[in-house]
Amino acid sequence: MNLYIFMKLLHVLAAFWMVSGVVGRDLAFWWAGRATDVHAVHALLRASDFFERYAVIPVSMAVLLFGLIVTWMQKWPLFGFLQGSPTNWLLVSVILFIGGMVFIAPLGLVARRKERTRAVEEALTQNVITPALTAALNDRVVNRFRAVELIITIIIIILMVTKPF
Repeated sequence: MNLYIFMKLLHVLAAFWMVSGVVGRDLAFWWAGRATDVHAVHALLRASDFFERYAVIPVSMAVLLFGLIVTWMQKWPLFGFLQGSPTNWLLVSVILFIGGMVFIAPLGLVARRKERTRAVEEALTQNVITPALTAALNDRVVNRFRAVELIITIIIIILMVTKPF
């Protein structure tokens, strides 16, 4: 196995891991929002947080890094038309990938996760799903961001596989 094949394999494996993390995180979070027992909500949010901390956040950086290495090894035009190439699928993929990350801080997603953690802890002490926990689970910003993130991920997969333009 040559170095290019090895890097491409790492890129694909990291992408599978990241996509599994996004889907696992989102499903666990969705189920937590529909649970009727505070302990079930807590367990599902722990699972969601696990996927986010050990698959989505760190592995997304590995996907990008291995993808850039493969791009460099293949001498693919990362900047597409900006460097005079008619091939732009890679540029669009990078813009979508990084574009999604750019909104994490302005949307306050980290602060929202901390608020959600506080709401779960409070609900556990009261042994009931509190209004604060319900609000955190139904946070439109978080839910919309995650839906858009999933759509972007699907679009990038389609671009990577089909290389349409």
